[in-house]
Amino acid sequence: MAGLSDLDRWIEQLKRCEPLQESEVKVLCQHAQDLLVEEGNVQRVDSPVTICGDIHGQFYDLMELFKVGGDCPQTNYLFLGDFVDRGFYSVETFLLLLALKVRYPDRITLIRGNHESRQITQVYGFYDECLRKFGSVNVWRYCTDIFDYLSLAAVIDNKVFCVHGGLSPAINTLDQIRTIDRKQEVPHDGAMCDLLWSDPEEIDGWGLSPRGAGYLFGGDICSQFNQANKIDFIARAHQLVMDGYKCMFNNGLVTVWSAPNYCYRCGNVAAILELDESLTKSFKVFEAAPQEARGVQAKRPVPDYFL
Repeated sequence: MAGLSDLDRWIEQLKRCEPLQESEVKVLCQHAQDLLVEEGNVQRVDSPVTICGDIHGQFYDLMELFKVGGDCPQTNYLFLGDFVDRGFYSVETFLLLLALKVRYPDRITLIRGNHESRQITQVYGFYDECLRKFGSVNVWRYCTDIFDYLSLAAVIDNKVFCVHGGLSPAINTLDQIRTIDRKQEVPHDGAMCDLLWSDPEEIDGWGLSPRGAGYLFGGDICSQFNQANKIDFIARAHQLVMDGYKCMFNNGLVTVWSAPNYCYRCGNVAAILELDESLTKSFKVFEAAPQEARGVQAKRPVPDYFL
């Protein structure tokens, strides 16, 4: 088992964008599993807290996020999933966040995104990256096993509902989310799938999602859910927004996006959302890390993945 000195050493190493040994990843993931199995499907989080959206393996931009938001554990963080895929450094990004979680369990909360999935990571880069960096798929396997233990949602001060994607026609209350068996690969449909895949849209009621999973949901659905659960607003990620954040439905929902210049070519800025003790919102917008701050990236074209 790893002690605090091991964890501190691993965190420092990962902050230099240097991956751990395969054996160390295995130990870290065992620690993380012991910790995450105790967390609920809807993890309780206390304010003040800083909410972060998708990272997608953009390690040097995650470093930029910590510069803007403050280091963990001084800042209390909630990450809304999609740690891996598409960027060049999914391994270092996820392992750093996981090591921080194990080292400071009460100061960082990680919930599951739709990319925290075996199937998705085999298509969008994480699987190939693990194979390339470690010469086997063991690290991918350790990490994807951990994905199954991540919470599906979080609630801040019982007032702010946080989820990666959005709402589900199968879910009216937080208690219904609490009864889901989350320790599994993300299903293709049903409540767990919808929480990770759905998107808000300027429609009435429910609509079919162009993503082929989850649903579109309108402002009426959002306000019904918020009223029924005494929620002030929903914070979610999952959709690229060019300004880093986007408020909808009379501030009943906000999308936070934390991967600047997404896929190294979208030209967007990123944001994090800081909530103080009275849940007052404050957005911090930041740009991609400057070129000289980045490592020598894999010399390969960025795959033309569906954005």
